[in-house]
Parts: sequence; C-alpha cells; structure tokens
Amino acid sequence: MGGVALDDGSTGVKAPDGGWGWAVLFGCFIITGFSYAFPKAVSVFFKELIREFDVGYSDTAWISSILLAMLYGTGPLCSILVNRFGCRPVMLVGGLFASLGMVLASFATSIIHIYLCTGVITGLGLALNFQPSLIMLNRYFSEKRPLANGLAAAGSPVALCCLSPLGQVLQYEYGWRGGFLILGGMLLNCCACGALMRPLVPPKKSETPGTENTPDDGNKKAKPKPKLLDFSVFRDPGFIIYTVAASIMVLGLFVPPVFVVSYAKELGNEDTKSALLLTILGFVDMFARPTCGIIAGLQWVRPRCVYLFSFALIFNGTTDLVGSLSKDYTSLVVFCIFFGISYGMVGALQFEVLMAVVGTEKFSSAIGLVLLLEAIAVLVGPPSAGRLLDSTKKYMFVFLLAGIEVVVSALVLAICNLLFIKKKPEAPETAIENGETVEAMNPSSTPPRLEPLKANGNSEKLKDSGDLRAENVTEDSIEAETFLNDKDD
Repeated sequence: MGGVALDDGSTGVKAPDGGWGWAVLFGCFIITGFSYAFPKAVSVFFKELIREFDVGYSDTAWISSILLAMLYGTGPLCSILVNRFGCRPVMLVGGLFASLGMVLASFATSIIHIYLCTGVITGLGLALNFQPSLIMLNRYFSEKRPLANGLAAAGSPVALCCLSPLGQVLQYEYGWRGGFLILGGMLLNCCACGALMRPLVPPKKSETPGTENTPDDGNKKAKPKPKLLDFSVFRDPGFIIYTVAASIMVLGLFVPPVFVVSYAKELGNEDTKSALLLTILGFVDMFARPTCGIIAGLQWVRPRCVYLFSFALIFNGTTDLVGSLSKDYTSLVVFCIFFGISYGMVGALQFEVLMAVVGTEKFSSAIGLVLLLEAIAVLVGPPSAGRLLDSTKKYMFVFLLAGIEVVVSALVLAICNLLFIKKKPEAPETAIENGETVEAMNPSSTPPRLEPLKANGNSEKLKDSGDLRAENVTEDSIEAETFLNDKDD
C-alpha cells in the first residue's frame, strides 16, 4: 500500500503544473466526457427500450435520472474511498463497474434490470472515476489550474457530440443490446485513464558523503492518518456559501438542455432540425470552457474567480429569461449559442472555485459533500420543471423558472462573499508551495531576525533587536568595571 500513502494529498509536494500532469489532464478530459455525456447518450436507445419492454417514456427516463443521481449522490462514498485507498485504485475499480453495468444490461429481461445495471452499477462506476480524476487534477496543477479545469471540462461537450451520433449508429446496426455491449467495452477506457493517475512522489533527500544514517529512535511524531471524510469544511463560511449557491444553481442549470429540443418541436420544427440545436449548443460549449479557463487564470482575474463565476451564472440565467420569449427556430439558435457560452463558463469555473475555497488538502472531502447536496437538487429540478410544463402547457414558464433559479444562485454567491468573507493574506505554506518567499507575499512584514554565528558555525536565534542592545550594553559595562578594578590593584 505504498502508493496509497503517497496519494493522501498531504505530502507537501509542489504541483508540477506540467510534466506528467498533462497525462492526468488527458485522463480527466476523457472521464469528464463519459460522466456527463453518457446519461444523455443512453437516451438514444429509449424508443427501442419502450418497444422492447412495453413501458412509457417516463419509465425509461428514470435510467438517466438514476445515472445522474449515482454520479452526484455517491460523492461522500467516493471521498471516503479516495482518502482510504487513493485515487488510482478507486478509478480502476470504477472503470470495471462502469463497463460491467452496461454488459449486464445488454442481457436484461425487464426495465428493472436496466435500472439496476445501467443506472446503479454503471452510475457508481462513473462516479468512482469522475471525482478522483478531479482530485488528481487539483494536485498536479496550481498556477495553471484554471486552464487545466477548463480543458478537462471541455470533455463533456466533446463526448456529447461524439457519443450521441455513435449511439444512433450502434442502435441501427446492432440494436440496443449490441449497442449496450459495445458501449460497455468502450467504458473500459476508464481503467486506462485511472492508470494515468500516478501519485505525486516527494523527492528523496540526498545523503551527504561522510555522514552516517542515524537509526530511527521512535521519538519522531507519527504522521496522523487522513480523515476518511473531513466534515471540518462546514466550518468554512466560504464553503457553506458555495454549497448553498451550487444547490440552487443545479435546480435550473440542466433544465434548458433537456427541454430545448421539445420546445423546437412545439414550434413546428421537424425532429432532425430540432435535434441540431443540441449540436450547436455543444459545439459552442466546447470552445467556451477552455477559453474561460484561460481568462480565469489571468493574474488580475484569478483572485476574483468567485465573482467571475457569479457573472457566468447571471449570464446563464439571463439567457434563459430572454430565451423564454423565443417564437421561431432562428431565435432558438441564437439562444443556444449564448446558452452554450454561458453554460461553458459555468462548467469551467464551478470546480475551480471550489478548489480555491477549500484548498488541496480538503478538496477530496469537500467535493463529495457538495455533490451529495447537489444530487438532491438534480433530482428535483427537471421533474419540477416537467410538472410546471404539464400544468401550464407553455415552455416559456419553464425557461423563466430555470433562469430565476440560476440568477438567484449567482446573487447568493456574490453578495454573501462580499459581505461575509474577509480577504485573508496568503498563508506562508501556500506561498512556499507556489515558489515565493514570505517577504514577497507580505512586503509590510517585519524583517527577519538576526542570527549571529557561534564559534562552531551554527546559528542561534536571538529574541529581538532590543535584547541584543541590552545584552551588548551589559557586557560592555562589566568589561569596563573589571578593567578599572584591575588597574586599581
């Protein structure tokens, strides 16, 4: 279990911001794509499942809902497993679970089997990959972390643009059973991505020639074991504010992509033309995420990343409010373009802001707790929007509700941070980790104390400059008195 000991996130190793980190980023890109795009890609097979098992559309929609619920709701479990065993072993097991679920689902004889196999088993496998990949990304990148988060988040729209057409081809060529089997084989790539998550190893101390290795006398303090789930993050007001805002955000964030195609069909557009809206949204989203990551990494912007995130949420919510007034296909295309930009900004910043709030050491526990609370909102958001649509028969109210919820989350995040979060000077440990001296981070700090050399060449810290002057005066007076006494004798 030596690798586990090195993968606890508290080794004090400086983030390399490159090197093997780019391989970790590639693995995180693939995992993010599978995690967010797979629940949408499975919906391609819903019509075949309805015909096969003689169920309604609402019954098949539970497959995607269970997938998302497992992805978000198992956050604390993933945190415990990562803190106990490390990221790489958890991801390897998660890849096997993700693949096994789809393979077993291809032999299903009822819709309940699909729920258990695709929803629960595959959803758990994707969750065991998604969260550890973000944790490793946070450990490998510090200065370039906003860019790394933006590039990793771009995996979601890229995978969505690829998996949805692929699912249609697989359904046409091999049926839903063959398609599930092939997709299960593809999910084995999660194991390969997990193998890329190499723990950061602290550099070995160089031994000086001529020195003897002193045996360990057992007096050194034993390294404390990391907590399996660190609830101390709830003492951080910044974490509380972020969690509340994120929970409100997900109530409306995922609603427009779910209903925009149906909205276009309601306006009299054909199925293929309506489905093109999601492609436009995903294509714009694909470029918006890394671009926003570059902007968030700028020297002036990064300390204010929370407010950039708030702006992205306001942009997204306002787009929903304006999009509710759409009356034709052209206006929906314009809506999807602006929604793709704002949606990409939110996707690139949401975990970057959480990393900045809680830090590297507590991020593994913080993300698990945040995802658990978001899971409740994810389950409530789209169904409540569907009930509103059933009662009003107008998509305008659905988009208005989603926009209001996202704007409220932005206001909560920005106003509460402005009122309750005081700007703190960066800690010396963080400054050293970033390769900066404490004096450079805090120019107004007092200068270092003097350390005169002893006869044996070792330095000794003195109390302060006042004590130095007092001791010198005392020594001079004693020497003068001794000299006068000797002269009188």
